[in-house]
Amino acid sequence: MESVQLGFIDITIIVVYILGIIWYGISKGKQQSSEEYFLAGRDMTWPVVGISLFAANIGSNTLIGLTSDAYQTNTAVYNYEWMAAVVLVFFSIFFLPFYLRSKVYTMPEFLERRYDVRSRYYFSFITIIGNVIIDTASGLYAGNLILKIIFPEVSSTFIIIGLALAAAAYTIPGGLSSVVHTEVIQAVLLILGSMIITYFCIVEVGGWSGMMAGLDQLNGTGYLDKPADEVFDMAGPASNKSYMPWTGLVFGVPLLGFYFWANNQFMVQRVLSAKDLNHGRWGALFAGLMKIPVIFIMILPGVIAIALFSDLDISGLNYAITNEAGQSVICDNLADCPNMTYPVMLYQLLPTGILGLVIAGLLAAMSSSISATLNSASTLITMDFVSKLKPDLTSKQLVRTGQIATVALVLLAAFWTQYIEQISDSLWEFLQLVLGFIAPPVVAVFLIGLFSKRANGHGAFWALMAGLGFSVFVILAGMYDWAPALTELHYLHKAPLLMLFCMVVHVIVSRLTPAPSQEVVDTLTWNIGLFKAETKELEGLPWYKNYRILAVILLVITAVVVGIFW
Repeated sequence: MESVQLGFIDITIIVVYILGIIWYGISKGKQQSSEEYFLAGRDMTWPVVGISLFAANIGSNTLIGLTSDAYQTNTAVYNYEWMAAVVLVFFSIFFLPFYLRSKVYTMPEFLERRYDVRSRYYFSFITIIGNVIIDTASGLYAGNLILKIIFPEVSSTFIIIGLALAAAAYTIPGGLSSVVHTEVIQAVLLILGSMIITYFCIVEVGGWSGMMAGLDQLNGTGYLDKPADEVFDMAGPASNKSYMPWTGLVFGVPLLGFYFWANNQFMVQRVLSAKDLNHGRWGALFAGLMKIPVIFIMILPGVIAIALFSDLDISGLNYAITNEAGQSVICDNLADCPNMTYPVMLYQLLPTGILGLVIAGLLAAMSSSISATLNSASTLITMDFVSKLKPDLTSKQLVRTGQIATVALVLLAAFWTQYIEQISDSLWEFLQLVLGFIAPPVVAVFLIGLFSKRANGHGAFWALMAGLGFSVFVILAGMYDWAPALTELHYLHKAPLLMLFCMVVHVIVSRLTPAPSQEVVDTLTWNIGLFKAETKELEGLPWYKNYRILAVILLVITAVVVGIFW
């Protein structure tokens, strides 16, 4: 495969899209008050909330990560997608009502109300770090993969900075309103582009039967080490270390999903912008529904790429990776750099015009995820730190602080991007590895806090500290080979063990220290009385407005689709 040159039509489509989306985002911006800038005035309807959630989640990093893992026959990566529907049902029933009724700006702010300021500051800090090194940086990295092929002579540094500035161009002046409205456009373009690449993949391979035949021919050749009917295995034995053990699916995937959808600021912030509880719930369930077809339009192309491009020489692209010795090495084939799977499919299969449209869709996905994380991280910095240190700041001064914070975060993310490939060969693996250390302590304190009346601020703080200490120990143990039995565990096993450890610490410390106030217990913990009261409120509503019925329908659809591939 030689270097790629885009045609005039493709370049025109991409340039028109970038300029158009920046103009549209700025025109939809709101910055008259801090509530407008950071939460879009809290007047978003459910379709906008749902599509925005989906677009922020399925960024270019996720899209490239999904196809990369699918190419490596790890189609079990789909478990993260369908599990989102289950998690969002749980989130809509139990957590969302407390979030919206408390009128908070951030998830750390909610932790302060339930516990104390120590938990707020710690959670806000690690969320900002996570947004930069997981979400924003990986989105920039994915965009660089695409454009580096077209412009090999241009430094990755300049490409990354250009991509970051494009996403920040409307995020900085317009805030969450700009981000959410552009995400609706970008989600449509992303889905359309994914459907187009799937269609061309299926045509090229000769349909389902052609794909299965091609996979069977590759079995045992060095490109594939399993028969075709095992490529779509969703889970392996508990001892499996290569992809997903069934125990990791049961205990680890829901945990990471819960953090991502129910605790992560850059996702929950979209639901906080809903005009009321019903629109927040409907939007969350709609986002869960949109995750189900991902296996057909984002994972299936990665599997087809095994049959189509396993022996493709891609050295002509001059794409380099860093090997274990720290040396820069040119990729000869996809097995050496699976993160290139999606870009290779684009440039090998799509004709002029359509190629430009799909690349525009991919850049749309990138800007969606980056703008989402930039806005949420600037919200955290402004509302959790600056407003606490300087409570006399006016609403407009808070907006200006958020804009300045966004600029700083763009530069930090661009700097960190260069280290991603040195940490992990798989972009998706990088995302989950980092998340596996951040998520468990946070999920532990949120769950205990909602369902335990005895949980207090001391328990939450020391649970978070214990989780931090445990994570540092595991990282150091891996570096110096202190505890091989622990470090060799699959990250989907480490995460639930870490959460269990934090929950035990939380419960013990809470029992040994004073109980929280009765006001906190009454307003910020769940009880069966709330469920019964809500049941009466839902009586008489048509089925399509009753979120419980919609949740059951979503779970049934999820079970059917997962059952097909199980």
